[in-house]
Amino acid sequence: MDTSADSLHKLVQETLTKVQEFINPRLESALTFSDQAAPRLVEAMQYALLAPGKRLRPALALEAARTCGGTWEQAAPAALAVEMIHAYSLVHDDLPAMDDDDLRRGRPTCHRAFDEATAILCGDA
Repeated sequence: MDTSADSLHKLVQETLTKVQEFINPRLESALTFSDQAAPRLVEAMQYALLAPGKRLRPALALEAARTCGGTWEQAAPAALAVEMIHAYSLVHDDLPAMDDDDLRRGRPTCHRAFDEATAILCGDA
């Protein structure tokens, strides 16, 4: 028997899947770099931002816009900004001077995958 909690869980999962399909390619295309960008920093930024995740924060931004009569496309810049700020704040949160975490989303944190200096620049960029 399908309870209302089951129905809600299914709706949330379906929405998050749609959000991921909408947001992930836009995150990739939003990362643009000059020819002079340090390749290691570019790689670290891609590693941090494009890591697998639920994309809950952009989902909230997109659904808030839709609820207020807007479209996901109209809300995309705000949703992308929220996810970028979140991802890069996690890079700083994981640093040895803060939580000193080794894993984030099931993979090495940015300062473990690269190095601490690169992670700091990544979180600032």
